[in-house]
Amino acid sequence: MQTTNKQSTKPAWAGAISQPAKEFPLTPLPIITGKIPDGLRGTLYRNGAARLQRGGMSVGHWFDGDGAILAIHFTDAGATGIYRYVQTTGYQAENAAGKLLYGNYGMTAPGPIWNQWRRPVKHSANTSVLALPDKLLALWEGNHPYALDLQTLETQGLDDLSGLTPGQPYSAHPKVDDATGEIFNFGMTPGPNAILNVFKSDRSGKVLKTAKFTLSGFSIIHDFVLAGPYLIFFAPAVRLNIWPVLFGFNTYSDSFSWQPELGNQILVIDRENLSLVSRGVTEPWFQWHFSNGYVDDSGTVVIDFAKYADFQTNQYLKEISTGSTHTVAQTTFTRVQLNPQTGKVTNIETLLDRTCEFPNVPPQNVGKFSRYSYMSIFRQGTDIAGEILNSIARLDLATGTLTEANCGENCYPSEPLPIQDKYNSQQSWVLTVVYDGNSQVSEVWIFDHDAINEEPICKLALPSVIPHSFHGTWKAQI
Repeated sequence: MQTTNKQSTKPAWAGAISQPAKEFPLTPLPIITGKIPDGLRGTLYRNGAARLQRGGMSVGHWFDGDGAILAIHFTDAGATGIYRYVQTTGYQAENAAGKLLYGNYGMTAPGPIWNQWRRPVKHSANTSVLALPDKLLALWEGNHPYALDLQTLETQGLDDLSGLTPGQPYSAHPKVDDATGEIFNFGMTPGPNAILNVFKSDRSGKVLKTAKFTLSGFSIIHDFVLAGPYLIFFAPAVRLNIWPVLFGFNTYSDSFSWQPELGNQILVIDRENLSLVSRGVTEPWFQWHFSNGYVDDSGTVVIDFAKYADFQTNQYLKEISTGSTHTVAQTTFTRVQLNPQTGKVTNIETLLDRTCEFPNVPPQNVGKFSRYSYMSIFRQGTDIAGEILNSIARLDLATGTLTEANCGENCYPSEPLPIQDKYNSQQSWVLTVVYDGNSQVSEVWIFDHDAINEEPICKLALPSVIPHSFHGTWKAQI
């Protein structure tokens, strides 16, 4: 009886992660309402932590869950979906053993202390995806990406992209220049003073150029900015005490501390030759995600992002994996302006005083001015204590107008992705995967980007529940 009462007090969103996600093969997706737009042709991919328990044990942090990829193929014949776990070596070993074996960001390896040295941190492959011409990359912070088949999602193995050294991290937020096809990314090498490795690749993903920069201490850099001719990195005022991690006494998550007196380190890098343009320091804040960056007519770099006042977000995300949160981590959607030649911040401005996350712009606008930014947000009036993001919105950066979806009570959309229509460049669609906690099902919703506050123009049913995912991408049909 106690178990039943405890379960009943869980919030609606917890139903999406209470059980390991169930894979499904390529399956036609029935239309619930509306019609798929004729100009929406291509594939939506999403990645997230799909298994948070095994053998009666739970992972230590939301970031530790095994990654699974959802692909929704839109063709003239309709929509089909497929959902599969990334078959990492760690996933396969734990699947065979029927229990958790490895440490990760928020957990040490189960069992005796010597397990910390015997078993490396497990590659979760759970954070994002990059669609290349001939393969899909499942991205994670701490190692090479895993390559998958674009259609079947069959795991092909770790991929060094013809340029990564063994074990070298290739992070989860690459930036793609839509005009040139160039791909920029980075990876952090841990140490008392971490190394920031920066990569420049061609449109096939092949690494063409690399550069290394030494940072002061080891901070968390999860994302960065492409802004015209520059790559810009912010290293927040978070530092890792690496020795307890190396000796197996503590997790990465619990070994990071907030040190506001250090400020926020800034590195500005030339995108062509990956040389350092400038370094700077500004006031302390924390960020996971940037929306976009560009260079204005005066030569100033303009950057928009979801800004946290401190590092409480880490505790909040840790609690999500338990299905119940008590920490509140609020953001503002913020604009920073800086002089790229000096690394000096010249202005910080709040654009939206609402808690939001996963901000992004249309892919064709990455690195240049974009009128619109899309984001996940809390529905107006939500008591955010104990909740997770439950709506999506579009912010018009020219007028300051915020257009919000009304997803309904106990419905939780993923990061909204704006997709340009195949036939009309002035028309875009916004795709999101929604977990409906009322009926405990998952659906794909398609909005008109100019009418996010109206009903979706199409809803598609999915065969099984898709746990709340982190990031996705779109690959247009050629």
